[in-house]
Amino acid sequence: MKLLVNAPINALSFGNVTINILRELYKKNVDLVFFPIGDKAELDAYDKINMDFIKYLQKATNERFFKIHKNIPSLKIWHILGSENRCTKNQSLFTFHEVSEVTNSEKNLLNLQDQIFVTSNYTKNIFELNGVKNVTYVPLGFDPDFHETNKTYLEEKIHFGLIGKFENRKNTSRIIKTWLKLFGNNSQYQLSCAITNPFIDSSRLQNEIIKTLEGKQYNNINFIPYMKTNSEVNDFMNSIDIDLGGLSGGEGWNLPSFNATALGKWSVVLNATAHKDWATKDNSILIEPSSLKDCYDDIFFRKGQMFNQGQFFDISDAEMENAISKSVSYAKKKNIEGLKLQKEFTYSKTVDALLSVIMSQV
Repeated sequence: MKLLVNAPINALSFGNVTINILRELYKKNVDLVFFPIGDKAELDAYDKINMDFIKYLQKATNERFFKIHKNIPSLKIWHILGSENRCTKNQSLFTFHEVSEVTNSEKNLLNLQDQIFVTSNYTKNIFELNGVKNVTYVPLGFDPDFHETNKTYLEEKIHFGLIGKFENRKNTSRIIKTWLKLFGNNSQYQLSCAITNPFIDSSRLQNEIIKTLEGKQYNNINFIPYMKTNSEVNDFMNSIDIDLGGLSGGEGWNLPSFNATALGKWSVVLNATAHKDWATKDNSILIEPSSLKDCYDDIFFRKGQMFNQGQFFDISDAEMENAISKSVSYAKKKNIEGLKLQKEFTYSKTVDALLSVIMSQV
C-alpha cells in the first residue's frame, strides 16, 4: 500500500496530529511518500519517537521526488486555505474547523477534494448543510507519548491548569479572570497557565496578560514558558487536578483537554462542537452553552474575509464561575472514566478509518 502525505511537522496541533498519523502508517508498513508542508520537519518537541520511525520518515522525504506518481492517493493534513494545492490526482483533506458557517470560498475549495475528513460531527454537519460533499468524521486519538507519571506534585493545593494558545476563541482571558475572582491569593489553590501563542508577538501577549490581571498582583497564578518537548507537556498535565481548557467556545478536537482527561484528570468542558464527540457527563464536568457569539477577534478571525466566518458557542460569566467552583469537589479524585478514553480513541483507529476511505477510491 502506497500513500502520499502532505502535512506539517511542528510543535503545533497540526504537527502533533501529523506525527501520530505518520507513526501509525509506519507501524502498518505503508509505503510512504512524504511532502512536508513548510519543506522541513521540526521534530524537537517529539522526544519520545524512536530512531526507526525517524529513518522511515527521512527515507519517505528524501525519495519523494523519485517515488511520486500522479496515481498515488494522497492525504493532505492542513487548513482549508491552502488545500487547493495538490500533489496527485486523488487527494483527501484532513482538516479542522471551529466556526458555524462555511463561506463560498471554503465550500469551493472543499469540493475540490476527493474526500474530506473532519474531527467532529459538528463540523461534518456544518459542511454538509452548506453543500459540501464526501465528508467523513474521523476522531483523533490519545497521544501515546503521554502517560501517567505517578509522581507527587502539589499535595496541599488544588492545582488548576490552563493549556492552549491565548485566544479569544478559547476564552483564555475570561477563564483566568473568573478563576482569580474565585481563588485569587488563596493559598489553597494554584493556577498554572501554559498559554503561549506563537502567532502573537511576545510583547502583545504580555500586554494581554497584564490587562487580564487588571494590574493586580497574585501569588497563586503562574505563567509557564513555552514547553519545548512532549515530556514537559506530559509532566505538566500530570501535575494538575483540574483542566480549564475545555471552556473554549469552539474546537476541532481540543487535544490538551482530551489528553488531560485521558490521563485521569478532570476537565471543565463546554458541551459543544468537537467536545461532544469525546466528553461525557461521566468523564468530564460538562456545562451547556448559553448562546452564540461572533468569532471575530481581528487576529485569527476577521469579519468580511473569505475564510473563518461565523460564530462560536458562548457561556455566561455566572455559568463559568459556577462550573469552576463545582470542579473543586472533583480534585484529587482519579477520573476512571477519563482513563478509558486512551483505549476508546487511538491513532491506530484514526489511521484505519482514513485508509479505509482513501483506498476505497483507488
